[in-house]
Amino acid sequence: MDASVKPAESGLQSRSAVLAAAAIAVIGLATIAGAWFFQLVLDIRPCPLCLEQRYAYYLAIPLAVLVAFAAKQGASRPLLIGGFVILALALLANAVLGGYHAGVEWGFWPGPTECTGSAIDLGSAGSLLEQLDKVKVIRCDEVQWRFLGISLAGYNVLISLLMAAFALWGLRAVLSRA
Repeated sequence: MDASVKPAESGLQSRSAVLAAAAIAVIGLATIAGAWFFQLVLDIRPCPLCLEQRYAYYLAIPLAVLVAFAAKQGASRPLLIGGFVILALALLANAVLGGYHAGVEWGFWPGPTECTGSAIDLGSAGSLLEQLDKVKVIRCDEVQWRFLGISLAGYNVLISLLMAAFALWGLRAVLSRA
């Protein structure tokens, strides 16, 4: 291979890694901002599975920023590979969790027991009525919002898969770098 071509290819691969990581951070940030908007502005409360699906974003956003910065600074291949692998695995796992949640919403399988409400002390009728007034159960098997027939859990699957594809693109760019 001609030495004059190699630096340009290396720069393109580095740029691809930076773009992939930056795309993950921006998409993740927009998604979490949207989730908070639905919760805080539109008062669409998240169920326990919804909250669990946010964890991947809380990992992916800062990690993607770090990976983008590291790629921009010319960090070592093993470091970048590790960052992109962690991103891809976390986002693919989140897509699976979102798919599970969407299946619960469609009634394909039962959801976790915490999505049916909290335990109530049946000590007395007065106590029971007071507790029932205080408990607001956000059920995992009831869709609170759909757009084009897809729930927020379904959109989480699609977004997580898109972000995982960016992580794999970034990983490919790093692996092809000499």
